[in-house]
Amino acid sequence: MRLLPRKRVPFARWGHQVCDFQLAADGLVQFAQWQHPRTSIQAIAQEEIDGLRQFLAAGDFAIDIGAHTGDTTVPMALAAGASGCVLALEPNPYVYAVLEANAALNACRTRIVPQCIAATQEDGAFVFHYGDASYCNGGLAQTWFRNPLRRRYPLPVVGRNLLRVLRDEFTAWLPKLAYVKVDAEGHDRTILESIAPVLREFQPVIRAEVFRKLAAPERHALFDLLEGIGYEVFRYESGANPQGSRITRSCMTAKKHFDVLAVPKARRARRAA
Repeated sequence: MRLLPRKRVPFARWGHQVCDFQLAADGLVQFAQWQHPRTSIQAIAQEEIDGLRQFLAAGDFAIDIGAHTGDTTVPMALAAGASGCVLALEPNPYVYAVLEANAALNACRTRIVPQCIAATQEDGAFVFHYGDASYCNGGLAQTWFRNPLRRRYPLPVVGRNLLRVLRDEFTAWLPKLAYVKVDAEGHDRTILESIAPVLREFQPVIRAEVFRKLAAPERHALFDLLEGIGYEVFRYESGANPQGSRITRSCMTAKKHFDVLAVPKARRARRAA
């Protein structure tokens, strides 16, 4: 998520405003825009939905890990349609209120199941750290969050093991799993590793963030994980053509911050045939 220039923001429960977007193919789409002053204006674009439809069809199941207000969740849900389902995870209760509002909008064309949890190794209580008193954007403390001037606002959150959540609560949807998006402030590999059995079995397309502060070993570990469970890795490009150039292991350090799109090798082989 892109932030506006930094400014001191006192604690407040910022509300939301419902914005209308008239799209060329999908018609009127509504989106709840969070009014936090450090949040950029989010737009729902036809090109993003069209790009997702290369991987998501009506009736499919998708997972948005680190959904924030739902700016990626809503396009995913439009691509999957009312017959599909998007599980959207957001642990920050202040942001989650907006995600919940977005889950209720466009209800005749989407099915979004929001949960106010973090995807963690074990169930329990955790503390995330944020850069402002109104908790706009943050994550689980790690070596890159140790600067107290940058991440000095702690927030208790609930964590659950995502593999157990999927096995226990979404068993019927798992055979339809087609797309997983992760944006977890540098913890993407750990989360993907925790659901590796599901990824191996159902082979969804994966979009993951290469966080700007990740060291080379962690970037390589993310690549190795994806390749090891049967994926080819590409640079993610926004818009109608999200699959960019193919990435090798050495490319993981060529740019400071970017997203990758991991496509199952079996899917590539079928399309080539």
